[in-house]
Formats: sequence, C-alpha cells, structure tokens
Amino acid sequence: MSRIGKIPIQVPKEVKLTLDGRKVTVKGPKGTLFLECNDKVALHMENNQVLVKRFSDDKPSKASHGLYQRLIVNMITGVTKGYRKELEIVGVGYRAQMEGSVLTLQVGLSHVPQIVPPEGIKISVPKPTQIIIEGSDKQKVGEIAAEIRKIRPPEPYQGKGIRYAGERVRRKVGKAGTK
Repeated sequence: MSRIGKIPIQVPKEVKLTLDGRKVTVKGPKGTLFLECNDKVALHMENNQVLVKRFSDDKPSKASHGLYQRLIVNMITGVTKGYRKELEIVGVGYRAQMEGSVLTLQVGLSHVPQIVPPEGIKISVPKPTQIIIEGSDKQKVGEIAAEIRKIRPPEPYQGKGIRYAGERVRRKVGKAGTK
C-alpha cells in the first residue's frame, strides 16, 4: 500500500472541504479549488479527516492513491497559505515591469514579451530584476513561472537570462579560456 496514500489528511478549521462523489471542492481564505478524481480511488471524510482508499492493487491504482492524497493536501495548503515562486533576471539592460495587470519583459529579444496572468494568479515586480508569482493553485503558479523562465532561460557562458531565485546556473568556459 502507498505510504503517502495511507496518511489521513487533516482539514483545518478555516477550510471547508466538500466531497461530491469523485469531486472535491476546497474553500479557504485565499480562494476555492476543484479536483475530480479518477475511478481508481474513493474518498471518505470522517472526524475532520479525508481518507483516500484504492479499489485494487494494480499499478494505476497504486499511482493514483498517493497522487490524489498529495493533490488534496496541496489544495488545502494553497487555500490557507498560498504558493509563491520568485524569478530573477540577470543581464545588462534586462528588466521586467508591470503595465496594469500585464507583465512586460525586456530581455534582449526583437519583440517585447507580455504575459497576462490567468485568473487566481498575482504577478508583482518589486524590483526591475525580480518577479514574484503568487496564487492558491500550485500547478498554475509553477506553470506560469516556467513559461516566464522559458522566454529567456539562463545561458551557461555568461549566465544571462531569467532564472528561479536561488537557482545555480552551471557556467562553462568559453573558447578564450581553453589555453
């Protein structure tokens, strides 16, 4: 049996979790999230805890067991604390700015990329070289951060580009340094 899937999920007092068949709805101070489980698992709620049970021991059921347990835990964390990703911009003349709710990047491209955040995601630029993405849905926050990073990923020779905060870029030696 899945070790992760066996762990009961504690539902905090400020969170309202409802089960409707295979549909899970989580409401909290930071928003509302929805999830629909597949037919490999069953969800039960008792004593302010959610239990994830699987029907059989085949490989897809085992995979779904731990997956849906973690997805529900991430939903509860998202509506209570929220998720946050920070990006850094490195390079001379590279910068970001907010124009209304649209993020505009100047990263040495012939065009100026503009990112419109989806519903439930908040993007802020405290410094021209720092981007902060916040939201209650872990998947959306990570996806938007990855899309922004993909516009100009850090290159290994000079280290210029958009990277996650704290990410180490492995540097290569150029032609001049190979004597």
